[in-house]
Amino acid sequence: MDDQHRGLSEANRQKLRDGETLISISYLENDLINASGAVFVAARPETIWAILTDYNHLSEKIPKVVESRLVEDNGDEKIIAQTGRSGIFFIEKSVAIILSVKEIFPQSLSFDLLEGEFSVYRGAWYFEPSEDGSATFLSWQAFLKPLFFAPPFLVSFVQHQDLPTILKAVRELAEADEKNSNSVAD
Repeated sequence: MDDQHRGLSEANRQKLRDGETLISISYLENDLINASGAVFVAARPETIWAILTDYNHLSEKIPKVVESRLVEDNGDEKIIAQTGRSGIFFIEKSVAIILSVKEIFPQSLSFDLLEGEFSVYRGAWYFEPSEDGSATFLSWQAFLKPLFFAPPFLVSFVQHQDLPTILKAVRELAEADEKNSNSVAD
């Protein structure tokens, strides 16, 4: 899972085809966390791309995103301001960040922190089409280090809780959009 940006192994591809959501968390030096996840989506990469690049409406579609807006559009490079909310039990925290996003259509959306409540927040969404192009192996990978006090085990717990929720929501939205576009085409 940690080398998703170079492609998924055939064993992981099969797990994803079978409906599993893969999540991996590892701890690196200096409290840096490497988090990644993947899901199989019965929709073309372009359909998923349209959802994830609708920056001004992500808060209406993606769980844990409270606010999202496009601040600056420089073609394939965007500046996005986002606020997310997460937590465990009765403790929730909102976190505001400004990201630089580099779009490589329809293969990847890479992001890097410009400012916010992390010292490190960089990673990417990867869109890997299935063999026939009708579906997508969607993966997300990021290196994280919050500026606020958050023990690594707590950050890991939150990622294990939130990442599957986000990936499944994107899958459901994309599959519904794909189904609707196919119905219109028929």
